[in-house]
Amino acid sequence: MKRGGTRSVKMAVSIPDSLFRELEKVRRRTRRPRSAVVAEAIESWLSRFKQGERVRRCEEGYRRYPETEQEIRAAELASSDLLAKIPWEE
Repeated sequence: MKRGGTRSVKMAVSIPDSLFRELEKVRRRTRRPRSAVVAEAIESWLSRFKQGERVRRCEEGYRRYPETEQEIRAAELASSDLLAKIPWEE
């Protein structure tokens, strides 16, 4: 089987019956193949996982190398300057 130009593999998974019934109901209504729905769900989960990993690495970097007071002050001044240029509605 091919999906998006790549080789596909089959896998067997066990999920709660209620989740399967809900999946089937929505899948039929949207006329989507089960494999496509499951692949999309896995892609979405992987994307969220990878984003969480990026956030974790950034947080770890800031813990290991915290911003100095000078860097914090420079960021505050830069953001104040940018905000002052925005034409706020009254």
